[in-house]
Amino acid sequence: MSAGTVIAVVLACVLVAALVAGAGTLAVRRVALRRRFGAEYDRLAREVGPRRARAEIAERQRRVAGLGLKPLTTDQLARYDSLWNAAQARFIDGPAESARTAAALVTGVASDRGYQVADAAQFMTDLSVHHARRLDGYRQARRTIERASVASTEELRQALLAYRALFRELLGMRAGARGAPAGRTHQLSRPARTWRRRLRGLGRNVRRGPDRLPALRAGR
Repeated sequence: MSAGTVIAVVLACVLVAALVAGAGTLAVRRVALRRRFGAEYDRLAREVGPRRARAEIAERQRRVAGLGLKPLTTDQLARYDSLWNAAQARFIDGPAESARTAAALVTGVASDRGYQVADAAQFMTDLSVHHARRLDGYRQARRTIERASVASTEELRQALLAYRALFRELLGMRAGARGAPAGRTHQLSRPARTWRRRLRGLGRNVRRGPDRLPALRAGR
């Protein structure tokens, strides 16, 4: 075998190895992105392809890093806890009003954290960086609120629960929004825990029938 042939074979092997390594690196990146961004990455990959999806996510991360997100103060945490308790307590007698207030509280706490909320589409995009796993629920909740006057009690309950999940993350009540600014751990107050149990009960009663609602109003 001539020296030229040997060199060609070696170069071919190096090229194949590089391609395999590159493919392996991309696979690892895809797994990491799916783990962090969940359905949001899959949605982007379907719409624009995996490569552009990765570039889009990187751009989102750069933008959000520039927002200067900050944790809430103790006073802000206490105020939002109180406001949420009041909104949640109104659900049984006014589910649409309660869900609308919950939507406003999510926007309010996000604004106080440093998100730019005036542009709804951009706000949703920015949320995907630290709260991607909550976006599907948040999108559905927004659609429900747009038709709140005709939405069922169960639909409004699900919207409220989706808002609450995002609200809790924005408050910093759950350590787990990877890469999010560090914040204080904030526990639910006793009224909030009570109404969380009632909301779960309301879901069961809605499925059983509206005749169970008066008992809930009476606090039983």
